[in-house]
Amino acid sequence: MDKLYIYCEELDFSAVAEAFSGEFSSDVPLSAEVIFVGAEEIRELNLKHRGKDSVTDVLSFPTLEGIRGKEIKKADFPFDVDEDGTLFIGSVAVCEQRAREQAEEYGHGYGRELHYLVVHGLCHLLGYDHEEEDDRREMRAKEERILGKMGITRG
Repeated sequence: MDKLYIYCEELDFSAVAEAFSGEFSSDVPLSAEVIFVGAEEIRELNLKHRGKDSVTDVLSFPTLEGIRGKEIKKADFPFDVDEDGTLFIGSVAVCEQRAREQAEEYGHGYGRELHYLVVHGLCHLLGYDHEEEDDRREMRAKEERILGKMGITRG
């Protein structure tokens, strides 16, 4: 089973959830939330959690550790499964203002930028990062593969 549910009050990210099919292995459905925050709020979160006093585009707050590339088993996280039977993997906070600025800066649409940021954040929830060059390449390839499943490509 590799089912992912994405909860977001503002937008429907079910296409993103579907595109993650085959990108992780789990014997329990996973869930994550996406929230939109303003520039000041994301700056405060960035300072509090990363020690960086600046506005950023996306922040991820994973609830599970050590899951990157491994099968995620319900038995390993029995107290993290909710009443709906899903395992919550964390939250993704997106700064809409930064997403709009970056879309313009990079010369593509807001929709593409927003989807990229959500996919990027969800990859972090699944344990991927971009601190080391090899890790960055692996994460970027995963992001591009997932976006490609939705027909979203660079350029």
